Amino acid sequence: MLTIRKSTPVDHDKIWEIIQAVITTGDTYVFAPDSSREKMLAYWCGSDKHTYVALLDDTIVGTFVLKDNQPDLGSHIANGSYMTLPQATGRGIGKAMGEFSLVEAKRLGYKAMQFNIVVKSNRRAVNLWQKLGFTIIGEIPNAFNHQQLGLTNAYIMYQRL
Repeated sequence: MLTIRKSTPVDHDKIWEIIQAVITTGDTYVFAPDSSREKMLAYWCGSDKHTYVALLDDTIVGTFVLKDNQPDLGSHIANGSYMTLPQATGRGIGKAMGEFSLVEAKRLGYKAMQFNIVVKSNRRAVNLWQKLGFTIIGEIPNAFNHQQLGLTNAYIMYQRL
């Protein structure tokens, strides 16, 4: 059974394991594949974010963050980032985290959610977000330096809550 909860410092080792596995491929996230644990946990678990973990049978298999997309007058729109342990993909964990985050963002008072850089070649993510009601509102040429494909376009995706 999948459960989602706020993360605690006790979760940091498992969160780092997921982040490291996801960013080392250099094909979905803007973070350098060799980013340090300290850098990534400071970013992912920073005080400006709401950080969550997804547990399958009491094992952390996913993590996501919600935060203000922009400061001050843009803070009514949420931004989210999601990672699933590669060995756990295909089990609906990303979808469950996405669905939960939309409800949670609304509960936190956000009026919409926007993703600023969804790598166009990451069809799995693009398809998931579209299934969950996000619309592509823009395409940024050469926005992402994909480690296998080189410069790749990225989408800006949006959904009103």
